[in-house]
Amino acid sequence: MALYNKTIWELRTLLDKKEISPSELLSSVMERISSVDGKIKAYVTVLEEYARRQIKNGVPQGILSGIPIALKDNMCVKGERTTCSSKILSNFYPPYDATITKKLIGAGAVICGKTNLDEFAMGSSTENSAFHTTRNPWDIERAPGGSSGGSAASVSADECIAALGSDTGGSIRQPASFCGIVGLKPTYGAVSRYGLVAFASSLDQIGPMTKDVRDCAIMMNVISAYDPSDSTSVPFERPDYTAGLTGDMKGMKVGVPKEYFIKGLDAEVEANVRLAIKKLEERGAELIEISLPHTDYAISTYYILATAEASSNLARYDGVKYGYRTEKAEDLIDMYSKTRAEGFGAEVKRRIMLGTYALSSGYYDAYYRKAQKVRTLIKQDFDNAFKTVDVIATPTAPTTAFKIGEKASDPLQMYLSDIFTISANLGGVPALSMPCGFDGKSLPVGFQIIGKHFDEVNVLRTAYAAEQALGIKDRKPEI
Repeated sequence: MALYNKTIWELRTLLDKKEISPSELLSSVMERISSVDGKIKAYVTVLEEYARRQIKNGVPQGILSGIPIALKDNMCVKGERTTCSSKILSNFYPPYDATITKKLIGAGAVICGKTNLDEFAMGSSTENSAFHTTRNPWDIERAPGGSSGGSAASVSADECIAALGSDTGGSIRQPASFCGIVGLKPTYGAVSRYGLVAFASSLDQIGPMTKDVRDCAIMMNVISAYDPSDSTSVPFERPDYTAGLTGDMKGMKVGVPKEYFIKGLDAEVEANVRLAIKKLEERGAELIEISLPHTDYAISTYYILATAEASSNLARYDGVKYGYRTEKAEDLIDMYSKTRAEGFGAEVKRRIMLGTYALSSGYYDAYYRKAQKVRTLIKQDFDNAFKTVDVIATPTAPTTAFKIGEKASDPLQMYLSDIFTISANLGGVPALSMPCGFDGKSLPVGFQIIGKHFDEVNVLRTAYAAEQALGIKDRKPEI
C-alpha cells in the first residue's frame, strides 16, 4: 500500500489503529524520494539515518507521532547540515535545534530531510540555490516558485507528508500556488523564528505547507506557541486551529479588493479565482468589493525594507566566526572581501548592495524612513478593510508556474511575481494559498485568503469551505 500520498489525518488513523508502523511509513516516503527526487531535486539533504534513529529511540506520542515532515534548509536541526542553499554555509552544522524543530519532534514528527530554497530565501523560483534548481512536479520544465520551492515540490510530489517553509514576501504562498498545495504564512509573532536563519527580520515567518487545509490546521496547532527565545513572539491564548473546519460560510463577509484584479493578471487565473469566490458565496458568504489603495507601492516598499534588513543580517558572514572562508587572502580586508565575493551568489549580492545603499548616510531618510511610512499606510489599508469584512480573497500570483530560466535575467519581472503576496508581510497579517483550479496547460492556480491579525481560524475556515466546494484537492501531478 502506498502511504506517501496520504495526508496527516489519514495516516493518523492508520497509525493509531496500528494498521501501519512509523517504520513502514518512513520506508514508503524514502522509496518515493529515491524514485522521483532525481527529477524534482526538492531536497538538499535527505535525513534517512536521522529519521530512523528517531523511530528506533521511540517517537513521543502526539498528533504527528510517526509522520515524516521536511524542513526548509534555513531552519536549524542540531548536528545536521543547514546550508540556506548557500556556498557560504555549505558546511554549517548548528549546535542547537530551532524552536519549531523541537515543537515538531515533541509532537512525534519524524524529520525526513532539508529542502532546497533560493539562497538565503531570496528569490521566487528556487533557481538561486547554490546547489541545484528544483523542478515543478506538474511540469519539470517549469519553476516550483520560491523561495520555499523545495518544500512545495516535496509536498506536491509526495516526497514527504508535510513540510515547513518560511515566508518573507510570499515564499510559502507563491510556491504553494505553483505546485498546487496549501501554504500558510501565519500572523507575524504567532510562530517562533528562533533557529530560523534570518533574511529580513521584520518580515520573516515560518508556516506549514501541506496537502490539504485540515493538515495545515493540524500543523498550526503544533508550531504556534509563545517562545521567550524570540523577542517578536506574541503571548496570547492559541485557539484550536481546526475549530473552524465546518465547510459553512454563513455570517462571513469576504472582501474582494479591486486592486488585485488588474491588467497583467492572467485571464485563466482570474477565471479560476472568481469561481472560487463564487463558491464561497454559494456556501453562505457575503461578498463585498473593497479597496486597498496603497497596494501599488508594496513592491517598491518591500525591496527597500527587505534588502536593508538583509544587508544588516548577512554582515555576520565574514569568514571569521563560521562558514566559508577564502584560501587566497593576502590580508584581513582581502579575506573579508574575497570570502563574501566567493561565498554569496549574484542575487544575494544584488540585495546586499541595494540594502546597503538604502541605509547609507544621506539616503536613509529618502529611502528607508519613507518606506517605513508607506508600510504603515499599507497596514492601515488592512485595518480599514477588516472593519467591514472578515477575510479578503485574491489571486496568489498573477500567473501559473513560469518556465525555468524565463525570468532569470530580468530581476524586476521576477520580483513582480510576488505582487499579490508582499502586502500581507508588510501588514503582518496571516495569508494562505490553496489550489482553486487549473489552467489550459494543467498547471495549478493559487487562491489567496488574507485574514485579520491572529485570526488564522477564519482564514482556515474559508479555505476549507472553498476546498470542499471546489472538489479538486485529490488531483495529483504525473511524474
